[in-house]
Amino acid sequence: MTVGNPARNPVVWGWDQIRSVVQGMEAASHRSAAGGTPAMRIRRIDAADLRAALAEGWDDFRADPTHYLFLCALYPALGLVLARAASGLQAQPLLFPLIAGFALLGPFAAVGLYELSRRREAGQEVAWWHAFEVFGSPALGGILKLGFALAGLFVLWLVAAEGIYLLTLGPAAPASAGALLSLVFTTRAGWVLLVVGNAVGFLFAAVALLVGVVSFPMMVDRHVGVEVAMQTSLQAVRANKRAMAGWGLIVAVGLVLGSAPFLLGLAVVIPVLGHATWHLYRRVVTFPLG
Repeated sequence: MTVGNPARNPVVWGWDQIRSVVQGMEAASHRSAAGGTPAMRIRRIDAADLRAALAEGWDDFRADPTHYLFLCALYPALGLVLARAASGLQAQPLLFPLIAGFALLGPFAAVGLYELSRRREAGQEVAWWHAFEVFGSPALGGILKLGFALAGLFVLWLVAAEGIYLLTLGPAAPASAGALLSLVFTTRAGWVLLVVGNAVGFLFAAVALLVGVVSFPMMVDRHVGVEVAMQTSLQAVRANKRAMAGWGLIVAVGLVLGSAPFLLGLAVVIPVLGHATWHLYRRVVTFPLG
């Protein structure tokens, strides 16, 4: 899988990243058939497992929340910077897609939290700086490759969101955020924008969930290659379609709630969801000796 050069056309670059993910899954499928996948079992989970993963994620957060707040203060700060930039550049229509795009990058952004949960589960010392030990992981190359793929997905989402806006509300920039909200909620074109935009956004989020819900925790845990990790994630989602759909809904609702007020709630929501994702992975994928 090649990372590519984001300095070129962002649409082409983003598509290359998604194509690399698909090719990686196909390669992993062949490797799995040849016995290249480590011995493991994909469990079937239900709503009780989702609740348990959330509870365990909350316990990890409560164990030392100052560390996690320190790590995750970047996210609401970044959101506020994006909001300011969108306002200053008369790009208010892209503000919501920018914030919603956090969900696409979340599985990659939370790798440090997976490491903290792994250490706590193993009974090891846990401090905020241990989150950065993933940079010394043998699987770092795969983590970065898949992270770039999600970045490509994020770029494609922004391009799609802008295209939907232009096709529905036109190229004229609204005079203010209030004017934008009025257009969106009081006009037929605005309702079309909401319906189509959310439907397309759902598809992007589904791809991110399919690719990343198990891949990143597994690479942190087992140091497997990106192809094996992606194939395992695909198998986990196939075996637990309803539960994984429920998990995606939990993440979406959590991010919406965490975005108010002023995105500050993300400093709690993101680490809790990150830790919970680790525990979800541990419930879905089991190893004979692990």
